[in-house]
Amino acid sequence: MIDSNTAVTLSPSKNKLVKIGCNVHKFGGSSLATSACIERVVEIIRQHCQLNDIIVVSANGNTTDALFKLYQISVELQEVTLLNPEQARSAKEAKTLHRQLLETITTLETAQALLIDELLNASSAARLKSLLSDNIAQLSANLLSDPVSYENDLLAFGDFWSARLLSAVLSESVCPSYMLDAREFLLLKDEKNCAIDYSESEKGFSQRRQQDKLVIVTGYIARNKQQQTCTLGRNGSDYSATIMAALSGARNVTLWTDVDGIYSADPRVVPSARKLHRLPNAVANELGRLGNPVLHAKTLQPLTNHNTHLHVASSFAPDISGSEIGKFGQIAKQELSVTSLNDLILAKSTSFFAKSGELAVSEFAPICYNLDEGYIVVTQEQQKSVSQWLASHDTEVTFKPVAIIAIVGHGVAKQGDMRARFKRALKHQQTLHFLHSFNEHSYIAILPELCSSEVLNNVHADMTKDAKNIALVVAGLGNIGQRFLTMLPKQIARVSGLENVHLVGLVGASKALINTDGIDVANALEHYQQQAQQYDSEQLLAWLTSHPYDELIIVDITPSEAFSHLYQEFFARGIHVIGANKWAASSSTENYQQLISTAEKNKSIWLGNTTVGAGLPINSTIKELLNSGDQISEISGIFSGTLSWLFQYYDGVTPFSALLSDALSQGITEPDPREDLSGRDVQRKLLILARCAGFELSLADIDCQSLVPVALRDISLAEFLERTSELDEMFLSRLKQAQDKTCVIRYVARFISENDQVTAKVSLEELSENDAFAQLTPCDNVFQIKSDWYQDNALIIRGPGAGRDVTAGGIHADLVTICQQLNHRHQQVKIKGLN
Repeated sequence: MIDSNTAVTLSPSKNKLVKIGCNVHKFGGSSLATSACIERVVEIIRQHCQLNDIIVVSANGNTTDALFKLYQISVELQEVTLLNPEQARSAKEAKTLHRQLLETITTLETAQALLIDELLNASSAARLKSLLSDNIAQLSANLLSDPVSYENDLLAFGDFWSARLLSAVLSESVCPSYMLDAREFLLLKDEKNCAIDYSESEKGFSQRRQQDKLVIVTGYIARNKQQQTCTLGRNGSDYSATIMAALSGARNVTLWTDVDGIYSADPRVVPSARKLHRLPNAVANELGRLGNPVLHAKTLQPLTNHNTHLHVASSFAPDISGSEIGKFGQIAKQELSVTSLNDLILAKSTSFFAKSGELAVSEFAPICYNLDEGYIVVTQEQQKSVSQWLASHDTEVTFKPVAIIAIVGHGVAKQGDMRARFKRALKHQQTLHFLHSFNEHSYIAILPELCSSEVLNNVHADMTKDAKNIALVVAGLGNIGQRFLTMLPKQIARVSGLENVHLVGLVGASKALINTDGIDVANALEHYQQQAQQYDSEQLLAWLTSHPYDELIIVDITPSEAFSHLYQEFFARGIHVIGANKWAASSSTENYQQLISTAEKNKSIWLGNTTVGAGLPINSTIKELLNSGDQISEISGIFSGTLSWLFQYYDGVTPFSALLSDALSQGITEPDPREDLSGRDVQRKLLILARCAGFELSLADIDCQSLVPVALRDISLAEFLERTSELDEMFLSRLKQAQDKTCVIRYVARFISENDQVTAKVSLEELSENDAFAQLTPCDNVFQIKSDWYQDNALIIRGPGAGRDVTAGGIHADLVTICQQLNHRHQQVKIKGLN
């Protein structure tokens, strides 16, 4: 939020003022096309800008196209009038063109006036429409007198009107604002290449800055040394934005456009294109040079010697993380994209060899070239100038229409495997030449015909099929968390689908280590011990909201109820969760249903197979039965490894308290054994499985028999451990009662659905010695499922229900499952209208 007294921005999450440096925000034509679009831009400025920021704007919507159409009509009118003004046919044609010119001017003025009326109060609107009327009169006079001489002045009106209108809207509703016509200070030293005189331009800009007001600068236009209006070429407003960053030393430039980032191919042509969240500067520059629809060749030039990051984001979806261009680590350098350009010309001549070839490269900045073979590839528009240049050298030339397709990535031309893969992807496509760019960030194939969308899609699929980057954050660094991390390097190396998983976060109870460029998995715990810092939930969520990855997975190995309360926020952000933590899955019915709903709405995946049975596939088996059309009627078993161990060994000879003390010393029980004896853990596990089977239950619906006498429940742990002998008589009595019936005692969980009635309980039961639940290896869990398909012969899953290795292995199984699902998922790209 903008504050006229302090150059600060308001952080929405903390509602605190935070000082930050100067930033540049550029809004494209589609972002400013209608009054609704402009209101959206005003809200973005309100939320993301500060008073010392710089706003650069393009012309509203298709205003520049309309101005160019006016110019063409005017030129045609002038030609007709000058050729044969007295001929009846010419006179009639001139009259038609004159009427068309006036109608187009009226349409243009009406559209601009409508925007003014919709956005401003009456007095402000009247003032701006009066200025607009003056401009239209000047524009009309120029068109009817000498349109060729005034071409750039005519085209400049669009950005001028856009900046003036936005400044007025901001001044009226947000903060003090003023507009700057870039022609007042932005000087070109080389008009042909749109090169800027930074020294004079910076001086002029500094002189015109106003304190405590937000500046709105026109994009696309500048002036030359003769004080004439110049334009900065195709999509020149992006170039204007980075020029302003260079002049002001801005830390960040955000290009607010109609697509939410830079993609691995043009998403209008390649539906499976994926967002490139971070690109190194040189790679982005090469992408722009070779036809990326968002980045353009000149955009990055002003940032070459500045430590400025460039962001691309969508004004139509400002909360979605876009793409960032800057200096990054190895993960960002692994990004790969495919781009193409049609309508090119391959020019071959003896003048393109050696030294004279270097002069040609300097003159025409070709798309690609090979001076050993004497050819350059240029745009069709350059063909005439190439011919003229060669005529002055008195050499012949052959021209051939061509297209290119290229892979672009950091140092990709030096990677033999990538070059070979690219050639294989084009094995059914006729090619003329393969060559790499001089900077080695692209490898290019020259095609003798247009690069079709089919070819682009096929090559993109072959080159980027394994490219999706998945971030991994591990929360909980106890015994199981440490074991999970120890197993991680080998898993990534050997399991298909985990190749692009990057460990980026380690979260403990009070400290966290977050590294966007990745944490070395082989030494993750050492890095955590050396670099972890204090954090709170808001700081964690703030980072997770803007992570630069295709997908993010949080592995929750904590026992923390407080951490489980963050699941709602995770799912709201589209983050995926693997939870060994039972709290969320066994929370209140209302909370659980809300979590499920939020996860589904945001396409978050929530797996928790280790919440019950450690690594045993009980949750996944229940889901698979349901997915295949089966209906479950009963779930029962022994769900606690601790209670399994205790009652498997308890024979009445050794007092129960002695057995309990032994289990505690071996780490089999919780530090407070009452957590196991209370049955609450088993109760939660039964609830989780019942919900997994599709039943709506709460903890209150499950009867729970506590094995802790009332007198021992609320005392301190130390006192409880001193008084455990008070348990002996109760358990010995229960055991003898069972033995009299040739039975054993086991702590059993049972859920039964029969005739639309549900019963659920966890309790100490007497079981036949031949019962499936009676003969277990100590610490084993056993799960029995009855369903439509498993009635007479129940499905039984049995095995270790606790332990570091099996639990960590179960979490890794969930990780593989979730990554396989994500690697086959294609995110829909929302495009509002790329130019």
